[in-house]
Amino acid sequence: MGFIDENRAFLTRLLDMLEQHFGNTCEVVLHDLTKSYDHTIIDIRNGHITGRKIGDCGSSIGLEILRNNAEDADHYNYISHNWDAKVLRSSSLYIREKGKVVGAICLNSDITQSLQFESYLRVQNNYASADPMGAMYEFHASDVKQLLEYFLAEGEKIVGKAAPQMERADKMRFLKYLDEKGAFLITKSSDRVCDFLGVSRFTLYSYLETIRGESEKEEEANDEHSREAKQD
Repeated sequence: MGFIDENRAFLTRLLDMLEQHFGNTCEVVLHDLTKSYDHTIIDIRNGHITGRKIGDCGSSIGLEILRNNAEDADHYNYISHNWDAKVLRSSSLYIREKGKVVGAICLNSDITQSLQFESYLRVQNNYASADPMGAMYEFHASDVKQLLEYFLAEGEKIVGKAAPQMERADKMRFLKYLDEKGAFLITKSSDRVCDFLGVSRFTLYSYLETIRGESEKEEEANDEHSREAKQD
């Protein structure tokens, strides 16, 4: 048994407390990230906020955290967005076991109406509106297909071209974005990406091998630079 299973009773009590404390405008989610990303949600309260339920998938950031296994994965009080244009104030606490991310507890408060009210007050008070977007962007989906389509659309925006107009360099940049975001951790994502870009599986894997090789060289160069800086 893993950490999530061994501590399930305590985690359930913790979600009970958070649900009671924050009320029905805050979604409380427990993810088991040892499961397929299609079905990471094992407990959820106030799922009406993102339209998700037990057995649904995690968010865009969760997939990226799994891809990179980042040490500083926890993020508190950031702005995220739902597929139906809701604006959420979110916090994510990642659970580690033997150095590996195995789960997450996430809070998502719906602030859509309060932002609208804030905007109304700023107009009434003739005060310039502040940017509520924050430094992070997280997308919540009810299934991984929806999440993958979000990544595909974002990739086109980053490249600045629609898939049919992309040259080889554009496709490489597009695939690097998808890979860094963890899109290829999604089951059968390669098939959808091949169709989207109009390339064969052989070409896709060849591109990814090149991209990942270049990334490893960049990391080695950065590590070497850091060591030299410390010696100086």
